[in-house]
Amino acid sequence: MSNSKINFIPKIWFFDMEGTLLQKDFALDNGKVAPSAWTVLAKLISEECYLEEELSKDRWNAGEYNGYLEWMKDTIRIQQEHGIKKWHVDEIVKSAKLHNGAHELITSIKATNAKVVLISGGIKALADKVQRELKIDHAFSACEYFFDDCGNLDFYNLLPTDNEGKASFMQQIVKEYGVDPSECAFVGDGKNDKFLARVVGVSIAFNAQKELIEVSNFSIVQPQGKEDLSEIKSLPFFVQQ
Repeated sequence: MSNSKINFIPKIWFFDMEGTLLQKDFALDNGKVAPSAWTVLAKLISEECYLEEELSKDRWNAGEYNGYLEWMKDTIRIQQEHGIKKWHVDEIVKSAKLHNGAHELITSIKATNAKVVLISGGIKALADKVQRELKIDHAFSACEYFFDDCGNLDFYNLLPTDNEGKASFMQQIVKEYGVDPSECAFVGDGKNDKFLARVVGVSIAFNAQKELIEVSNFSIVQPQGKEDLSEIKSLPFFVQQ
């Protein structure tokens, strides 16, 4: 995608979470879907849970689910059958680490008076942690778990905040602020981010899967283990701010 005419200061920055603001587990990135804590959680629950969750990715890619909500419901069914507990989710949240440069980048963006929004197809407990640490204005995530006093899964709330849903939630935010999508920026890493990347004024693929790179204005590729979000500040349109 051309980046020759990008000469504006984004009014709203939208971010993916896992693999973008948060570090990802490259060992679990087999290209089926965007790497996420869903897989890390399944692996933590049990090897059998992980293998069954991998099969659900195949069903998703084959179009066997009606949508993202149905896929999540099936994923939670798998987790329940294999004994998900509150401590599993707590451990995922505890071990999650921000990418180097995340604080620096968000601070610089906020210095331009822009809003920062997180839209993730992941777990709300993770999004809560990231929002608090980076002081993100708004955060939307897909799955909120409710556990009982014994740490057993009692219920859950699901939102379609992935794939096409990312663009839908973006539209709600820009409407609230009276901003056009063309005045916004997006940073992501997964093929599921392409729907949002296509409709904003500037999109940045951060150490991303090829499907996102193909539709983004900019692509940042860094050595594994040396990822640094602050490199976004060196992009031509950002330097001009």
